Amino acid sequence: MSDDVSYELLGFDNVLLPVGDLNEGVTFYERAGFPVAFRLDEAGIALLKVGKETPGVLLRLDDELSHRPPPWASPRVWLEVRDARAAADALAAVGVQPLDAPFPVATGWTVEIADPWGNVIGLTDYSKRPELARAARA
Repeated sequence: MSDDVSYELLGFDNVLLPVGDLNEGVTFYERAGFPVAFRLDEAGIALLKVGKETPGVLLRLDDELSHRPPPWASPRVWLEVRDARAAADALAAVGVQPLDAPFPVATGWTVEIADPWGNVIGLTDYSKRPELARAARA
């Protein structure tokens, strides 16, 4: 812990992703395998579950967004899956096209998808380093 910081980071709360249409965003992510934990249309938000963790991916309505990637580089959020190459096949089967073929990373494989607003989600596995996977830590 840095001497300059007087607080401790405990973990993630939610990852917020802006979407231009909440219904379309929820539909896209449900098709990609993200279950909805809750939805508050009056607040313009929907929380998508990620595994058994309480935090999730929070879609937040931004009426200013159009169907195109933003003019800035999009950050990437990577989520752990058991098999990224199988996830790529499953996504393609339901019409969610990965940005590229699964690619190797230090821990295993990763595949990335982008929603209609340019938010990028990566699905990554630990096939090369199974001792670091969630199952090994449980």
